[in-house]
Amino acid sequence: MPCSPDSPRTPSERPDIESRTEDWRQRLDCAFDPVQSIFADCLTAAREQLGWAALAAYIDTARLLCKLGRGAEPVLAFLEGWPTVCQRLGPGSLDTVLSWVRNIQRTPNGDVLGAFFQALPATAASLGSRELLATYLDLLMEVAQQSSTSIHRRHAILPSRALPELIRIAPQLLKQVNLQGLREWARQGLRQHAKNPERQADYFAMRSADSRALFQSQRQGTLLRAHERQLDFYLRALWDDPVALISYSEAFDELRRPQPYADANGLHLPDLRVDRDGVSGLDQYRLTLAHLAAHRRFTQSLAADNVSPFQRVSIECLEDARIDTLVLQRFPGLRKPLLALHPRPEEEACNPARESCIRHRMTMLSRAILDPGHGYRDPVTRKFADLFHECLARDLSDTASMAELAKEYLVASRRPSDAFAHVYFIDTEVPYRDDNRHLWHFNDLDDESEQDMAAAPPANAPVSLVHHYPEWDYVSQSYLTDWVSLYEHLHPRGRAEDIEQLLHKHAGLVKRLEHILAQLTPQDRERLRRQEDGSELDLDWAVRSWLDQRCRRDPDTRINQSFRQVRRDLAVSLLLDLSASLGDPVQGSRSAQSVLSLAQEAVALLAWAIDRLGDPFAIAGFHSNTRHEARYWHIKGFSEAWREEPRARLAALEAAYSTRMGVALRHAGHYLSGQKKEKRLLLILTDGQPADIDVSDPDYLIADARQAVLELERDGILCHCISLDPHADNYVQKIFGKRFSIIDRVERLPERLPEIFLTLTA
Repeated sequence: MPCSPDSPRTPSERPDIESRTEDWRQRLDCAFDPVQSIFADCLTAAREQLGWAALAAYIDTARLLCKLGRGAEPVLAFLEGWPTVCQRLGPGSLDTVLSWVRNIQRTPNGDVLGAFFQALPATAASLGSRELLATYLDLLMEVAQQSSTSIHRRHAILPSRALPELIRIAPQLLKQVNLQGLREWARQGLRQHAKNPERQADYFAMRSADSRALFQSQRQGTLLRAHERQLDFYLRALWDDPVALISYSEAFDELRRPQPYADANGLHLPDLRVDRDGVSGLDQYRLTLAHLAAHRRFTQSLAADNVSPFQRVSIECLEDARIDTLVLQRFPGLRKPLLALHPRPEEEACNPARESCIRHRMTMLSRAILDPGHGYRDPVTRKFADLFHECLARDLSDTASMAELAKEYLVASRRPSDAFAHVYFIDTEVPYRDDNRHLWHFNDLDDESEQDMAAAPPANAPVSLVHHYPEWDYVSQSYLTDWVSLYEHLHPRGRAEDIEQLLHKHAGLVKRLEHILAQLTPQDRERLRRQEDGSELDLDWAVRSWLDQRCRRDPDTRINQSFRQVRRDLAVSLLLDLSASLGDPVQGSRSAQSVLSLAQEAVALLAWAIDRLGDPFAIAGFHSNTRHEARYWHIKGFSEAWREEPRARLAALEAAYSTRMGVALRHAGHYLSGQKKEKRLLLILTDGQPADIDVSDPDYLIADARQAVLELERDGILCHCISLDPHADNYVQKIFGKRFSIIDRVERLPERLPEIFLTLTA
């Protein structure tokens, strides 16, 4: 019974899903409003991944969960996540999960079902098989039984406080230990804190020191701290490089697996290495250190400006191969572990008709350079491996020559599929190499040499795209993996003429803004006077210098002038809070105008101003109805002109639901990060603090929004909040620091919003 879409023998066996959504809705028979709200989107996504029988079982299971009396949470999490689990573990895993659900439902721990189905996709990805899933479910039942608390006087049993913590953190832990190690760690916690439910909860949430220490002991491998002195001697003796070794942990990383790297503080290495491919953890450390030390000695920095992502990948690959070659020339004994760890991808493994194979080709070239017996038949790979060794033999092997060779290889091997969104990664990661951050330095970016990389979905895009984002839990100081489901839409259209009328309404303000824009708009060239060297003679200062000389005074030698190109190097994303409160009338205003209509006027004026300046910009709106239904509405994309289409979308804005700000900031930042500009500005216009109906702690979403802002700042994106709440000082500073503006008089929004932007970007 396949999870993928099937092809029944007769048309009657395969009903048209899109035309029968209501039939499936009746079969679901679930009256929860949040479930009804996202059902159509979930059904569309599930039909792409599930076969007919699996889809029917999917709906029936959701109906069962709806009747358990545990609320909408388990149903929502199951509808969103199960298609992914089915693809990974097969449809037979549903019976295994249902059996566990029935067992846990009979205990006081039935309320964990929502958290269980929320974490299940990530857990299944770490487990990888139905058999391991069954063993994991047995472990959950064991923890539930041994950590539930009996109250003898009342003859009652309280639910386990450890079980929900284990379910939440299990996907993260299973990336670092096998299931046997996780079970041993869990049993130690149950034994040590058998009579203390609070300490059990802290243990399973990784909040206690003994929990982290015992978990580290289950991670079988070579610890850096146990061999740090030995490796330090290795660097000093063989490379004459007394540099600090700094460890980082891969055990608690959720968003991105870190790589070794070098910076001004020292060499950063993982705290533990597991034996792999016959190479011990200690030898892996030695190989990584040799690679990093050779980089420090032989690599010259390159300018990253005007280097495309494909060129960057290619240059880094060939420079890494050059460094490995130099290491092997100096220490031939490292050849065996190096070739054992370096992947050897199969030549036909990547299909260029379906996916981008650029990483696959680059890894093949790297292997061909290092391994004379590579066996690859591709003529381009063989040719450039030979060219590499010719450069090496003629002492032309430096970082700059590798960059030129890499660009030539990219031109010779380029395929149209290289730009596909789906990139082939299997057997392309070289574990002992670093992330090459030391290889690049950045100068001022040139508008004319960079191309926009992000745009709004085209008009024929699907009704919705589903994205899953983490959310920051400030209590446990960790991310909740795939916690929020964000549905991305292209906003419906209204009347573009309504936006034109708004500009006529504010004709006086438009004239005032035109005067400001004339001062801000950069000229093509700026003259630099009084230069020692320049392209032209500065006559005024040349005459003064001649007069000084005739008067027997020391003449000023700065008598030249030069010119430089001046232009704005900025990309802007405007994010609108479209929560229900935006539909309220303006307080204290005699007219019945709503805050939303004022926001439309302000955004129309701001878009007109940015368009006049020539800065690329995007506009989007957001609102949320619990973490299961965050909506992100594209109004204007970076590649769109400010013409009829985006104006019509702006005219059709409506306010609804709540304000889950963190996920919207992350998604807007995702598009803005693709803009290769020196400055990237994310403006968010909101009328209240982050809130949603499924969150009772007012500080929770504030902390998550603050974490999202910090993430964007690390990526070079500046966030600035424009709040319409006169009492926003209490929370907006916690989120945005000093980067916020408060508009106390909402009726002045059309005037103040463009002024704030122009002040920020002057």
